[in-house]
Amino acid sequence: MNETDAEATSVSSNFVRDIVAEDLAAGRVKSVVTRFPPEPNGYLHIGHAKSICLNFGLAAEFGGRCNLRFDDTNPAKEEQEYIDSIQEDVRWLGFDWGEHLYFASDYFEQLYDWAEHLIQQGKAYVDDLSADEMREFRGTLTEPGKDSPFRERSIDENLDLFRKMRAGKFKEGERVLRAKIDMASGNVNLRDPVLYRILHQSHPRTGDEWYIYPTYDFAHGQSDAIEYISHSVCTLEFADHRPLYDWFIENLPVPSQPKQYEFSRLNLGHTVLSKRALIQLVDEGHVRGWDDPRMPTISGLRRRGIPAASIRDFCARIGVTKQDNVIEMALLDFCVRELLNAGAERRMAVLDPIKVVIENYPEGQSEELEAVNNPEDETAGTRKVPFSRELFIERDDFMEDPPKKFFRLAPGREVRFRYAYFITCNEVIKNDAGEVVELRCTYDPETRGGNAPDGRKVKATIHWVSAEHAVPAEVRLYEPLFTDEEPDITDGLEAALNPDSLKRLTNCRLEPALRDAALGEPVQFERLGYFSLDPDSDGETRIFNRVVALRDSWAKARAKK
Repeated sequence: MNETDAEATSVSSNFVRDIVAEDLAAGRVKSVVTRFPPEPNGYLHIGHAKSICLNFGLAAEFGGRCNLRFDDTNPAKEEQEYIDSIQEDVRWLGFDWGEHLYFASDYFEQLYDWAEHLIQQGKAYVDDLSADEMREFRGTLTEPGKDSPFRERSIDENLDLFRKMRAGKFKEGERVLRAKIDMASGNVNLRDPVLYRILHQSHPRTGDEWYIYPTYDFAHGQSDAIEYISHSVCTLEFADHRPLYDWFIENLPVPSQPKQYEFSRLNLGHTVLSKRALIQLVDEGHVRGWDDPRMPTISGLRRRGIPAASIRDFCARIGVTKQDNVIEMALLDFCVRELLNAGAERRMAVLDPIKVVIENYPEGQSEELEAVNNPEDETAGTRKVPFSRELFIERDDFMEDPPKKFFRLAPGREVRFRYAYFITCNEVIKNDAGEVVELRCTYDPETRGGNAPDGRKVKATIHWVSAEHAVPAEVRLYEPLFTDEEPDITDGLEAALNPDSLKRLTNCRLEPALRDAALGEPVQFERLGYFSLDPDSDGETRIFNRVVALRDSWAKARAKK
């Protein structure tokens, strides 16, 4: 990252940061080593961004490092596609792990040896119970579990069976290796948890080398220890797993003694962050894919046009606590507006065009007018926009019989066309269905640039596009994917989905400068919002996604219902 990026990702004061600072000051750790450990069974979402910013931000602030480590212990659900996308997303967010890219599968042999060590110490055993039987024997939150009838197998028998499990001598799911801890523990995670299960699945990195795979609980802490992680930061759902994390560290000859700390996960309003639900959205065709701009995935946000810096700012603003709460999407929108208002160039676009003919403007003539690229940034300079006899304006900027407080174009009324002239509407042309299809107007040639020499004022300024020079475009307008702030998907996704989450406008007209718009560079369509070119664009038609509106119109619309 450059210096500006590093400043944007600094970690604001929070309890995790305080713990790290105190550990360094007291000499409990010599250096800060964190990690981001995603499972490659889906695409990253904005909840992961919070963890990424925290872990990489802590390492950067205290002069340490953050590892990227894939928890690839379940080959049934993992794919190279996800591994590639996760690396792309982390880099796009502005972070770099350098040479510290690791996989839990890098440690499969060591983890296996440590499993045998537990067996030899009488602290692990091979169990033949089925998954249903294990669930029955485990007990409840108020009742202790019962010992498996296979719990007292001899060390030699357990070693022999475990080695046969590794050699592929048993069917998938036929046996597991369990830690021997305490079936009466008040913490269900300590009731002889599974360490290894048999999976006859090909692994993205190790191929068909293994028939058994470690569970997350067994692999996670030991991987931290191998990498000398100083602070293992995870979300609150793993708080009850911490005693098990510590038990493994204490009972194995690991090279370091990492500590686990938990913070609240991100809950974002009007969407879902459950990986299972996101997979369902994709598989059932409710969205076009993982990078659909309505998705809360990093790739979806990127395709929509949301800048990485806005996501980092959002994560810094929501902070790091142990308290669960729901963050409204409006805060992310605010972060986007703050950034783009300062940096995005302005362009004119008409999304729902109505034709305007300037009757006293010479036929066949056009001229170039000076337009400001960004009033918030003087260094952005100006551009030329063509003006001609035939133009397009927004249909909403005209009313034939306007109410009292409507100040835009109407019959007999004069308004300012931005950067151009004062325009007066003289005649309304309609089709057979009674729809307005054209406005006949005149202009005052003395008002070039939008100012009248005689000092007269108009109450409205509207944007426009020259019909002759206009670029045809499709514009996609997005609203939240779910209607409720906290979607209830217990009865399925479909009933909770917002039917108006996507609106496609196919007859839009843009000023010619937008023909050369680049992917990943959002612009402001004046008076309309911020937009970004979509990869679906081709040479004939530009396709733009609305990144965010100029104001929170969604909240206002919901408040009226």
